[in-house]
Amino acid sequence: MEFSLNRRSFVKGAAVAGAFLPSFNILHAEDGILGPKDDQINVALIGFGAEARVLSKSIVRIPGVRVQAVCDIWKFQCQQAKGFFKGYGMDVRTYEDYREMLDKEDKNIDAVVIATPDWMHCEHTCACLRAGKHVYCEKEMSNRLELAAEMCRVQKETGKLLQIGHQRRSNPRYRHCFENIVPHMLGRVTTAYAQWNRTLAPFFTVKRPPKQDVLEKYGYANAEQFLNWRWFYKYGGGSMVDLGSHQIDLFIWAWGVPPSSVRAVGGKDAFNPPRMAYDRMYCIYEFAMPDGTKNEAIYQVISSNARGGFYEQFMGVNASLTIAEISARGNTVQRELREGGFSDAEWQKFIDKGWILPTEGDKIKKEVTKDIAVDTRISAQANGNQLAVTMNKPAHMPHLENFFAACRHGAALNCPCELAYESAVAVLAANVSADSGNVYRFKPEEFKVPPRPAAPA
Repeated sequence: MEFSLNRRSFVKGAAVAGAFLPSFNILHAEDGILGPKDDQINVALIGFGAEARVLSKSIVRIPGVRVQAVCDIWKFQCQQAKGFFKGYGMDVRTYEDYREMLDKEDKNIDAVVIATPDWMHCEHTCACLRAGKHVYCEKEMSNRLELAAEMCRVQKETGKLLQIGHQRRSNPRYRHCFENIVPHMLGRVTTAYAQWNRTLAPFFTVKRPPKQDVLEKYGYANAEQFLNWRWFYKYGGGSMVDLGSHQIDLFIWAWGVPPSSVRAVGGKDAFNPPRMAYDRMYCIYEFAMPDGTKNEAIYQVISSNARGGFYEQFMGVNASLTIAEISARGNTVQRELREGGFSDAEWQKFIDKGWILPTEGDKIKKEVTKDIAVDTRISAQANGNQLAVTMNKPAHMPHLENFFAACRHGAALNCPCELAYESAVAVLAANVSADSGNVYRFKPEEFKVPPRPAAPA
């Protein structure tokens, strides 16, 4: 019993990304693809905050990748970077201004990893692409859709690689689920659910923030906004954009189409004083499928209570998938026991394929009280089978490996910018819906990168 979702390839745009052979400033392979003896990738980082530290812990574990330079407007973080990479035998040079770094390091770097606040992603990415560097840019592409579109346009114009940091797109467990479990085991997936709940936390403060004149030079009003940029719309998009972008992207991946509408409500008063962006939001996304049916995805993100943490569920008529980036929070496929559903023998075939692991208690006996059969639809589910594919690397490492493989050998990117643009459209619209109190109805053309607006006369 198989059900096809008629979904697009989850690496939409990958053919474009892999169609050209990348060129390098210092790695002069004649055909543009690095050979086994000449495949070191020299990298620079722009931004060395919390996310960049996470990425760096993966970068130093990838053979043939060497960090040459780090740029951050906060001197303290430059010092932290120097110390971190020195521990791995890398003597990195540090800069305050990315333009100076690109100028002085032009012949020393092949690629740039960008982990700055969202509002600077476009400026940093476009400058690096135009300088001839391949770019790995953290999500969200931007807190403004027109800037996300410009990133895509510049990538196309320069022909350089641009991977966006939706790291689940390279996670082997997620890839296994969207290649095998979702299209072949769940049946029609009418409903999806995801959440990301975090505990209430005060604004982040430090004893020695960047100097005020430095902050103002780079567009920050004060240290509070610099350190907590996600809560201010000039710099970020709140929890929905920061966290929701990962999970809304999964809905699009599973169904193979972008959403047709979103209805969102939210609150901004969990903190005292309130924050500019929503501290909690609840969304219903509707997906109009090519066959005329409609599916729904429910999403919750709150920053006032951590109950349940984060995970995703995809609920089909035959089975449900619960998955999370941390496998302890989601790693099972649960069978629906219904008339016409999978038989024990059919379910065993999925175990034999190596898609799921066997477990005890895969059978549920029909409850009988005296001579009256109880309606088992209330609880008619088999115990969950764990996924057979594991992930034993840091969460971001496979995505970075994919990026560097594309730099070396022209491999297809798992999350090229055109694909990430779709989730940017979907996520940013949730804030619009919550602000207006209305359903936001998407037009299909919104998910396509528009041409650059004409310059004013």
